[in-house]
Amino acid sequence: MEAAAGALSPVLRKLGELLAGEYNLAKRVKKGVQSLRTELEMMHAVLREVGKVPPDQLQEPVRIWAGKVRDLSCDMEDAVDDFLVRVDEGPCSKPTNMRNSVNKFLKKTTKLFGNGKALHQISSAIKEAQDLATELVGLRKKYELDMFSSTKGATIDPRVLALQKDVGELVGLDRTRDELIKTLICEDGSSKEHLKTISIVGVGGLGKTTLTKAVFEKIKAQFDCAAFVPVGQNPDIRKIFKDLLYGLDKKKFKDIHNTTRDEKILMEEISEFLVDKRYLIVIDDIWEEETWRFINCALWKNKLHSRVITTTRNVSVSEACLSSSDDMIHKMKPLSDEDSRILFHRRVFQSEEKCPEDLRVVSTDILKKCGGVPLAIITIASLLVSNQRIKQKEEWMHVHSSMGRGVTEGGIVKDMKRILSLSYYDLPSHLKACLLYLSIFPEDFEINRDWLIWRWLAEGFIQCDKDETRLFEIGKSYFNELMNRSLIQPAETNYNGTVVTCRIHDMVLDLICSLSSEDNFISILDNAEWNAPNPQRKFRRLSLHNIKAKVQNHQIDSTSLSKVRTFAVFSPVTCDWLPSLSSFQFLRVLDLGNCGSHESSSCIRLKYVGNLIHLRYLGLRNADVDELPTDIGKLQLLQTLDVRGNSIKELPSSVVQLTNLICLCVDKDLMLPKEMGKLKSLEVLNEVGLSSSPHIVKELSHLTEVRTLCVECVNMDEDLIDILIKSLGNLHKLQILRIHSSDRLLDRMCESWVPPPNLRSFDSWYFGSWFLRLPKWVNSSSLPHLSTLEIDVEELQGDDIQIIGMMPALRFLGLRARRVMGRLVVRTDAFPSARGCMFRWFPTPPCLFPPGAMPRVQHLEFQVSARSITSGEVDCSMGHLPSLEHVVVCLEHKNSSDEEMKTAKAWLRRAAEAHPKCPTIQIYDH
Repeated sequence: MEAAAGALSPVLRKLGELLAGEYNLAKRVKKGVQSLRTELEMMHAVLREVGKVPPDQLQEPVRIWAGKVRDLSCDMEDAVDDFLVRVDEGPCSKPTNMRNSVNKFLKKTTKLFGNGKALHQISSAIKEAQDLATELVGLRKKYELDMFSSTKGATIDPRVLALQKDVGELVGLDRTRDELIKTLICEDGSSKEHLKTISIVGVGGLGKTTLTKAVFEKIKAQFDCAAFVPVGQNPDIRKIFKDLLYGLDKKKFKDIHNTTRDEKILMEEISEFLVDKRYLIVIDDIWEEETWRFINCALWKNKLHSRVITTTRNVSVSEACLSSSDDMIHKMKPLSDEDSRILFHRRVFQSEEKCPEDLRVVSTDILKKCGGVPLAIITIASLLVSNQRIKQKEEWMHVHSSMGRGVTEGGIVKDMKRILSLSYYDLPSHLKACLLYLSIFPEDFEINRDWLIWRWLAEGFIQCDKDETRLFEIGKSYFNELMNRSLIQPAETNYNGTVVTCRIHDMVLDLICSLSSEDNFISILDNAEWNAPNPQRKFRRLSLHNIKAKVQNHQIDSTSLSKVRTFAVFSPVTCDWLPSLSSFQFLRVLDLGNCGSHESSSCIRLKYVGNLIHLRYLGLRNADVDELPTDIGKLQLLQTLDVRGNSIKELPSSVVQLTNLICLCVDKDLMLPKEMGKLKSLEVLNEVGLSSSPHIVKELSHLTEVRTLCVECVNMDEDLIDILIKSLGNLHKLQILRIHSSDRLLDRMCESWVPPPNLRSFDSWYFGSWFLRLPKWVNSSSLPHLSTLEIDVEELQGDDIQIIGMMPALRFLGLRARRVMGRLVVRTDAFPSARGCMFRWFPTPPCLFPPGAMPRVQHLEFQVSARSITSGEVDCSMGHLPSLEHVVVCLEHKNSSDEEMKTAKAWLRRAAEAHPKCPTIQIYDH
């Protein structure tokens, strides 16, 4: 029911804007708006309470009534949006002075008198909505609907927590991890050289993937190649094979997902690649035996000690994965009472010793109901903390009673769904819509955080607060909150600790898909359940998954698309299969970025895109598109435009009319039109090739709202370099700058560029462009907020690393240097906040960093010569770096014998094993 309440919020706000705005509405229409708004406000108050109650605890008439209210509010919002767009220059345009305000008012009034159709449409919509609202009030009274006969869910104030790594994620699994590793890498026995498979089986939520990832990360460095591939309930075999190839060699197969190879060719390519390699492959979450048979055919059974790990919920599938007497099945078990308590207490209190005495009994009772299932424990633990404050005992008691029987041995899936639903109904209303929106993505889909936030913004889920914080920053806080509540999981985290992509646990996805379907929030169309959409149903958001060739001839009825707000495709389809854009009237999000088939010579034509006047998000990344039509300039509400990875050569000149554009993502070779400086709302510009569009250099100075800028400028004359530095100097709000350029530009920047004080990230790490020396502005006073620095320096001075190390906010450093002048000096207080440090091309053994320095570094990459280790000149021990989790060593072969190389590698591995955290280590010859 939350979708019904959530749908009313925007329409109430927009009806208020309609009343308060400068619109010359007829008295009768204005009175109707006021009356309707009052009626809807009363409904909204009721629905906010209903939204806290699980649907299965509500009477059927209540659910029907709420659904009708949702449809009414969505239709009314569409009508108001349409009216405002057609009679206004745009909701975000603001008059700069009184004279402009008067002119704007007169212009609107003239438009309204001259646009009888728009006025008639809004009048008719108001009248129809009033009649339906009256009918709904009568319906509720007639059946005496009791909205509140059930227990209400707890509410939590919105909070923004810093994303912290779960220190307890391997509680109870570390011993199992070590046992599996010992089994996998054991070299005794007659069949030791053959391919060996371990299949991990257990119900959802027990931690199969967590355990397997821990094993994979720990031992993958011992193999020639390794890949971790998720499968899921509705697998696409081609995609699985392409994911496998990409995982095995990201460089060789970087474009594999853009190829047209069929299953047979992909299988052959995998076999050929694996024939002479010792490989480690994880196939995660297999549901059907047939899926495994396909994958197994592609794996070359060599005699190089290769290993395969599979995970599944199905015992018969795990048995099918076994092919020799050496293969084995590992059955996952729930956590013991002790391990359950440790995991729970670490999640809530950060330490089991901190559990208050008055919460010990109720925490034990809660844990009994969690049944040793890690997902249940983590989810419930996240529910018991609000705004970094542990909730009161009464709230713990309420959560305990709401869990019902808890997790039982015979019904874990059903019981887990009920436990997860507690977390859903405990969300603030704005986060419920954001979470439900995630059901638009296919199972196991890796979701880019920024991409997701731009879509939330386009949907209207993110609203600006009173201090006018940037909407994107508010979106990040929403994302972090869902992460903190364990409702989404990090997939890729960069070296400074920021989550780049996320995934949804399949049990959470199952829950939100169910809720989304009940509320008609998102409709999923896939090959497994192809049904022509019912023309009587008003689809609001439509997502296409895994559409196979056998249904390519089916067309979606255009009448069912008229009310669609989001249309997204996550399956390769031919361009003639997609519906005409003329079918959409209220589309806000159009994402064709995952439908590139590359199997047809024809391209998707964006005819009628200019008619999508409500469009806020246009995603064409990797789509079969070669041209943007000129009428794209009509999309006055467009906020995000992504045209990377396709055949588009240039943007039409009309793009500069998109004055509300916030995010523009292009390829470096794409030509941009002149007058780009008109796009004064731009906050993200990525990735501009200044060599292909030199006129943009001067235009950059007008884009004063830009906070993220990525430019490539390899061939620029002296005049353009001067102009670019001046333009960059005008970007006072710049936070992220990636600049791939020539040495001449970097030399000039070193001398005359003054970086903005709020710069968070600077990246010039690009082969072929080097600063002669470390710029003077790289210091703690000039860049107090810098968290990421990636830079190449020709000549490093002795105290340069210490200067960088004193930057208080620095979390990741990537530093390359060709030569070092003098002896490098690093003090004990260096790098206090760093999580990742990569030093390349110059010697930086761990002993360079004294005890006390780098207290939080988890990833360390350094270079050292084999001879310096074996001679005793360099101490390679790492115990003084307490947080290390992963080490990469570039071992210099120069002037070292093969025996010295072998000895140095052995000493380095022993140093890693001797570390209290036993970090993984990868060693490369140089």
